Amino acid sequence: MTEPALRTTLPRAPFSPGGDHEIDARIAEKLLAIALRDGGDYADLYFEYRIGADYVLEDERIKTVGRGVSVGLGVRVVKGDATGYAYTEDLSFDRMAQAARTAGQIAAGGGSHRTFRIEAFAVPNRYSVQSLSLEAPPADKLALLRAADRAARAYDPRIVKVDVSFVEQLKEILVVTSDGRMTRDVLPMVRFGVHTVAEEGSKRQSGRSGGGGRYGLEYFDAPNHTPEWHGREAARIAIAMLDARDAPAGEFEVVLGPADSGILLHEAVGHGLEADFNRKKTSNYSDAIGQQVASPLCTVVDDGTIDHARGSINVDDEGNASRSNVLIENGVLVGYMHDRISARHFGVDPTGNGRRQSFRHMPLPRMTNTSLLPGEHSPEEILRSVKFGVYAKRFSGGQVNISNGDFVFSLTEGYLIEDGRLTAPLKGVNLIGNGPDALRKVTMVGNDYELSDGMWTCGKDGQSVPVGVGTPTVKISKITVGGTQTG
Repeated sequence: MTEPALRTTLPRAPFSPGGDHEIDARIAEKLLAIALRDGGDYADLYFEYRIGADYVLEDERIKTVGRGVSVGLGVRVVKGDATGYAYTEDLSFDRMAQAARTAGQIAAGGGSHRTFRIEAFAVPNRYSVQSLSLEAPPADKLALLRAADRAARAYDPRIVKVDVSFVEQLKEILVVTSDGRMTRDVLPMVRFGVHTVAEEGSKRQSGRSGGGGRYGLEYFDAPNHTPEWHGREAARIAIAMLDARDAPAGEFEVVLGPADSGILLHEAVGHGLEADFNRKKTSNYSDAIGQQVASPLCTVVDDGTIDHARGSINVDDEGNASRSNVLIENGVLVGYMHDRISARHFGVDPTGNGRRQSFRHMPLPRMTNTSLLPGEHSPEEILRSVKFGVYAKRFSGGQVNISNGDFVFSLTEGYLIEDGRLTAPLKGVNLIGNGPDALRKVTMVGNDYELSDGMWTCGKDGQSVPVGVGTPTVKISKITVGGTQTG
């Protein structure tokens, strides 16, 4: 198959300085005045330009090479408890003005005349890149896919299928608010994944490895980020699972491994700490500020300022600076994650968590990089403390009831713990429990914190955003394990 020729020079966002539809303070002020003409209390403009490409190699054959571009403006107007939103993909002034009028009319209210003074707001850059991925020739990216494929197949002859994918993206945003802020950000992202299948007789198992973040091609420079490493890791998991035992069923001590186990914290606890759920009284944590909601060993933070992390942002999609927010401190609930609307309701400052999928969507309180902070125990000490239990290393996903924290999570890699040692890989492992209850049952927290390199994407209200998760090794005194073998 002939490799398609894709252009490698990147056009600037049309609304950037020198762009076809440059947005300066004068134009922004006019649009905000139109948006608030019907009496809104607050308005913001969200300009977004996104360019990306994806590459897929299936069974040593190029399956996909594609590139896409999108651009548009979203206008939000808030009046009391009402919110109006409209967007356009046409950045001509007439169409932008129409979107501003529509959003204002949806929010409704009496007419008013407002004047604005817009000032640029500088932010730190937490993800400058050395080698912008989109500017490299497509052949360079296809070479990464082939390197991972070769490494996976060379790991063991029982590897019978390998699929590799690479996604790259660059997003530029401009946020202008009626309280006078104009903020720009440029957000790179790369994502690399390998999926393998191993066969031995009638047994067939799969393995996955991948990662990425706000990097350019320098992501692949780290020893545990190379295409070959991901290929071998995906193959290792698939081969190990060929010898997996049926998982025991019952209530056991469970040890969560570092890094990827943070997804359980994200889903089972983190969503309940997003302020919109608490404003609507639909979270298990509503009205619980100041209460003991977890073991004193647990401190949970959401931190959008980690260099190059997948969930990191310089500013959120409302123009607020990203920051580190302590949510649970020594087991006590101390705060929620806020956007502007929930912050106004609770009488606090926004926390830099107002995020949206694109200009077509309104911002919501969303997580960035959510972590359980490290404790004092070594991972070896934690394992030695378990007579019989389950070690959870990698998760494929799960289901969570936000209102009460009930969850079901499936493992892609888990092991039996016997007499303080990992003895056998397990298959068919499901962890069934309740997020707040699980945090209360944390009895040991490791000193080996890791931020996951996984390709985590969070869905909420029909919107998807990239996030990060992290945790040290953690021991939970009791979780229900759904398996096929009683123990």
